[in-house]
Amino acid sequence: MFKPGTLWNDTDGRPIQAHGGGVLFDRGTYYWFGENKDAPNVVGVDGAFLARVDVRGVSCYSSQDLLHWKNEGIVLPAVPDDPAHDLHPSRVAERPKVIYNARTKQYVLWLHIDSPDYTYARTGRAVSDTPTGPYRYVGSIAPAGADSRDMTVFQDTDGAAYLFFSSDWNKTTRIVRLTDDYLDTTGPVTEAFAGSSREAPAVWTHEGRYYFIGSGCTGWAANAAEYAVAPAPLGPWEVRGNPCVGPGTETTFGAQSTFVLPVAGRPGAFVFLADRWNADDLQASRYVWLPLEMDGEKVTVRWWDEWDLSAFDDGR
Repeated sequence: MFKPGTLWNDTDGRPIQAHGGGVLFDRGTYYWFGENKDAPNVVGVDGAFLARVDVRGVSCYSSQDLLHWKNEGIVLPAVPDDPAHDLHPSRVAERPKVIYNARTKQYVLWLHIDSPDYTYARTGRAVSDTPTGPYRYVGSIAPAGADSRDMTVFQDTDGAAYLFFSSDWNKTTRIVRLTDDYLDTTGPVTEAFAGSSREAPAVWTHEGRYYFIGSGCTGWAANAAEYAVAPAPLGPWEVRGNPCVGPGTETTFGAQSTFVLPVAGRPGAFVFLADRWNADDLQASRYVWLPLEMDGEKVTVRWWDEWDLSAFDDGR
């Protein structure tokens, strides 16, 4: 059973380290990518623990059933020998997402790259010939010339891919299409939710419509999620409100969105993925995975103490 918010170990019996991540389904296997925070919080000059962990890299786990995960290792490691490198331990590397490019036959990883004070605000890219890496880092960009913090990539059913990213110090969500090789941005930029300060974006499609869930901006503290609907990835986007139902609605069950996963072989079945951050001990942060219900254009994320994939069988 999935038990949201509780300790989740891999098949070796160790806590899963895949925070802020996303899941790729490829050739019958799910691959979960996320931030590896398997280290104590950094100690500041005053001796207090800071709400950060030195960059260790991007972890990958594999599964056939979404419940039992094998550790495939750190597939994009930190670069400790070069203080100027985007992946130096002193930097910020967050929210990795991987999509497969059928044209180039490469797996393309995007992630938020930043300085500790979050003024660098760029997106990094890496590529691999296999889902489990190793991934080769190809550098970072300011997408469409803008600052970029929390982000996700979304691959549409026609193969086109899009970058959704928090910009203008999170005040605006920008959306732009990726080039055919998925390594840069191209074309017009949509500015969505202007002035609403959203982060932690997750995007999916269902029955010809497009959906977005994001959080507010309250640091490591949880807040209410909000979802929106659009006829196309570039919008226009219409905000519909908080999708959560149950105890903890106003804090997204004490968690923050990171991804919405379509369940393979179950049309209309989606899993809402979120992180329950522990700012004082980030390596002990937990995962909140819940069924996401679609009723027309209405999205509901309902709290379950425990559940399995049979939750989708009765259409709830």
